[in-house]
Amino acid sequence: MGHQMKFNGTENLATEDLMIAVNAAVTLERPLLIKGEPGTGKTELAKQVSLGLKLEMMEWNIKSTTKAQQGLYEYDAVSRLRDSQLGDERVNNVANYIRKGKLWEAFESNRKVVLLIDEIDKADIEFPNDLLQELDKMAFYVYETGQTISAKQRPVVIITSNNEKELPDAFLRRCFFHYIKFPDQETLRKIVKVHYPNMKDNLLSTALTQFFEIREQSGLKKKPSTSEVLDWLKLLLADDLKPEDLRRDNSSALPKLHGALLKNEQDVQLFERLAFITRNER
Repeated sequence: MGHQMKFNGTENLATEDLMIAVNAAVTLERPLLIKGEPGTGKTELAKQVSLGLKLEMMEWNIKSTTKAQQGLYEYDAVSRLRDSQLGDERVNNVANYIRKGKLWEAFESNRKVVLLIDEIDKADIEFPNDLLQELDKMAFYVYETGQTISAKQRPVVIITSNNEKELPDAFLRRCFFHYIKFPDQETLRKIVKVHYPNMKDNLLSTALTQFFEIREQSGLKKKPSTSEVLDWLKLLLADDLKPEDLRRDNSSALPKLHGALLKNEQDVQLFERLAFITRNER
């Protein structure tokens, strides 16, 4: 095995269970799967891991249209056909028409890298399974040129998922898993302070208390996340609101500027109904 790489956290991130997860994934040579709600900083976490391990990071951002093959390579048959019609010399070498994907780049690197596969749950359900073999063997075959691309240095693979859909069991079995819990009030306060250092403490306390009340409301379809609370606080600051301005009057259970926090009409209606019930109980 030789020299064992170890992740000891970075200034921003040193939670015990994260350090254990990263080191377990490195030791087991398995991908580290990081799940959590949107806005809990999964991508940021991967960046911190690459900093902590002092390794360059390569990023493959997954969209709904991304196919697993794109991570390996794409063969541009159309350009080759066009060039052959134009009598271009390039045609004789098929390698001219192969576009390397992120896995190929990571495998080819002479130094160990961190490969981030970001938001894997955006792609279709087959996507994770289509990558299993390549991630297991750390190699793949290029049919067009007959070559096998093997990892010179096994990359540290970090995969993030927003928990929006279930990932296949066969895929989960091969990963080491880390779930980022939603930050508690104290942690969230620290995060906010980084973004808005001048925010007055009493405004922040009042706002965060309100934010957590909203988050904990049962029946919410989409709980507001960190990115939403930051947007909301930015608006509160822009409007120069005072803590007392945030008090919800009886006519509405909805917070001020709630459009930043509640992103679908069912959730807005839920709070309107609550206000209606409270009013009628008086």
